[in-house]
Amino acid sequence: MAGRPRGVVELTDDERACLTRWARRGKSSQALALRSKIVLLCAEGLVNTHVAQRLGVSRDMVGKWRGRFLARRLEGLVDEPRPGAPRRISDDRVDEVIVKTLERQPANQDSHWSTRSMARETGLSQTAVSRIWRAFGLEPHLVDTWKLSADPMFVEKVRDVVGLYLDPPVKAMMLCVDEKSQMQALERTRPMLPMMPTVAARQTHDYVRHGVASLFAAFDPAAGKVIGQLHRRHRHQEFLKFLKVIDANTPAEMDLHLVLDNYATHKTPAVHRWLAAHPRFHLHFTPTSASWLNLVERWFAELTHRKLRRSSHRSLADLETDVQTWIEAWNTDPRPFAWTRTADEILNSLATYCGRINDSGH
Repeated sequence: MAGRPRGVVELTDDERACLTRWARRGKSSQALALRSKIVLLCAEGLVNTHVAQRLGVSRDMVGKWRGRFLARRLEGLVDEPRPGAPRRISDDRVDEVIVKTLERQPANQDSHWSTRSMARETGLSQTAVSRIWRAFGLEPHLVDTWKLSADPMFVEKVRDVVGLYLDPPVKAMMLCVDEKSQMQALERTRPMLPMMPTVAARQTHDYVRHGVASLFAAFDPAAGKVIGQLHRRHRHQEFLKFLKVIDANTPAEMDLHLVLDNYATHKTPAVHRWLAAHPRFHLHFTPTSASWLNLVERWFAELTHRKLRRSSHRSLADLETDVQTWIEAWNTDPRPFAWTRTADEILNSLATYCGRINDSGH
């Protein structure tokens, strides 16, 4: 059955060149890039249904931007102005700020743009640059860290660990195990000043160190409870002692599946001998440089944020007592952690990210 007649899209050479440039821009104005791709496919003679299937959008969206282009040509693809005072900064000037922010560095060899340096570069006011950056979510002063695992068994280990989270073995316990090493007993040189209206709590930046302790923890994501043991060192001897604590504090009839990282203390001959004598223990190692797969790291973040970051301890024993008391309080009202992403979703996300950084030109 024939559908409604569609307007035929014919492009001039200048229009095709402009649309192609907009469509290929990988860093900015993704909405405009999608609209440009719609019009380019329409110009190839494709009907709206086929264009929608090619781009993964709705047929109504294709019809909308086909009609807008036929009515107003290139200007029809640009967002219409919002109600209010007339704009004093054109789309070209905004585009210039975005492109320079994303694709160029300052001429003075600074590592990133500031609102002042961008204002000098473009001739706009500092306030205008700040507004443009906020509108497009650009924060040149911030940088996040990341690391890709080079583990040759990365895919297999991700599937193994995530499979445990999403489909735990029957009649068995799963525990996420790790050490939080180098917990410092820091004593602030002055007492903390309490919070007041409009004034945050304040503590001195200087402190006295009284030593470090290591917390060995086994977190049960299903129940939310933690088995913890504190030591002054974190060698394989201490890890063996902790395995014995886990053994003594879990039902003897249940198998134990432990999610661990690749720290050397987890793989010594003494540890292997002990595990061979206790066959109910099954170890599952996360990939190297992928500690985010171990849910105990998320629990360590709770410990740091809710206890350690704002505490002051006069001795190492004071720190150990404080941490042990906090763990006991946590276990009286435990909070289970639920893993939601499948292994395929994680691997597809990483594959997409690797494709982006490989195509970035750096």
